Amino acid sequence: MVVIIFGVSGAGKTTIGKLLAEELGWKFYEADDFHPAANIDKMRASVPLKDEDRQPWLERLGGVIEKSLAANENAVLACSALKQKYRDLLRVNSDVKFVFLHGSRRRIAEQLKHRHRHFMNPKLLESQFADLEKPAPSENVLTLELGESPLELVVEKIKSSLREQSQ
Repeated sequence: MVVIIFGVSGAGKTTIGKLLAEELGWKFYEADDFHPAANIDKMRASVPLKDEDRQPWLERLGGVIEKSLAANENAVLACSALKQKYRDLLRVNSDVKFVFLHGSRRRIAEQLKHRHRHFMNPKLLESQFADLEKPAPSENVLTLELGESPLELVVEKIKSSLREQSQ
């Protein structure tokens, strides 16, 4: 199984994803590590990415997901996956599950203030919210409202939801 933790920049995808992977003993992947250098340069310069910029990145991530599943390797992927078409591309089969970290602009902007050494310019938060397509009910996504501690979200919400889905 591959669990994709998604949401806008600063929502806590990496924090939650690493914690979930650690709790489950699974591999963790950070989608930012798969961006081409040109994308990182754009984000550092406060230039929002377009679909064309994201396409090779999404294809790489799809390959990582397929390899994990083919090797029977459970994994957690922290990835923005802002649009439904991105999530559709990453949902290579029913063994891919999505968790949406939802929070207000104000809350996430506050979280971004405390993040250091990341290439994503906080000025791009508005473009992230503009691109965000909240998941439709048909996508079968676990949506979590930010506010609880990361450990509470992982242990009480995500792990219990994964257990229910696997029964």
